[in-house]
Amino acid sequence: MTELALMTWMDVATQAADAVLLVPLGATEQHGPHLPLGTDTTIATAIASRAAQQAGTGSPGASASGVFLVAPALPFGSSGEHEDFPGTLSIGQEAVELVLVEVVRSASRHVAAVVLVSCHGGNHEPVARAVHQLRGEGRLVTAWSPRWPGDAHAGRTETSVLVALDPGHVITEHVAAGETEPLATLLPRLRAEGVRAVSPSGVLGDPTNATATEGLELLDAAVADLLAHLDAVRTALLRRAGDADRTVPTGANPAPPSGTGARERRSPSGEPISPQEAEP
Repeated sequence: MTELALMTWMDVATQAADAVLLVPLGATEQHGPHLPLGTDTTIATAIASRAAQQAGTGSPGASASGVFLVAPALPFGSSGEHEDFPGTLSIGQEAVELVLVEVVRSASRHVAAVVLVSCHGGNHEPVARAVHQLRGEGRLVTAWSPRWPGDAHAGRTETSVLVALDPGHVITEHVAAGETEPLATLLPRLRAEGVRAVSPSGVLGDPTNATATEGLELLDAAVADLLAHLDAVRTALLRRAGDADRTVPTGANPAPPSGTGARERRSPSGEPISPQEAEP
């Protein structure tokens, strides 16, 4: 079993010391007239669950070994650019950052590492800041997001993935092209006025050619990429355990994780290492 919410505390106690906890990060925001508000959360949960299951069972493509647990998804994110559409629930960047810092601090009491699996682009900056702060406190935490080509929002890419995962919640008669200009062209106005100013339907792209086959290919590629990330995390855990064995005298207790204010990780030049640059 990999789902944390379905386990008892005694289940967790028997495996948590070496466990990696995956925390899916989504959003509740408009995804055009054809996709549900929880699209990002559905995708994040599916990818995290599939990767955890494959990594934990040694399935083909999973070189990582150990215990991988999946936390309940965080269904709210920083979605202010979508707030002109009914149903969008945004908590803003500061709240996302604070929640992630506190969740990881709490999880770190019992698990060895945490991986934030984010499938909402608006969470990128608060996730990066949270990871940076938590690493400064000595915690092993990383962030991962799918690297999919294609359109920006509720277009062919996301629609294909939803058709593969949950076709019953894709309203096919409402599928229609939205604003298809490149995101870089739209970004200044989008940031200033929101998504609705550039796309009345909320779609940035063209979902009309979305297929379940393409969605499964995108999912498989994302899961494979996350498995490689988990393998790097397990390697970091083994390296950390080896360092502890060499540095902690027999019979001594290892020092607890350092608290807020611990020194930043720095490069040989003395510059702080960003979450994107630092290895797990």
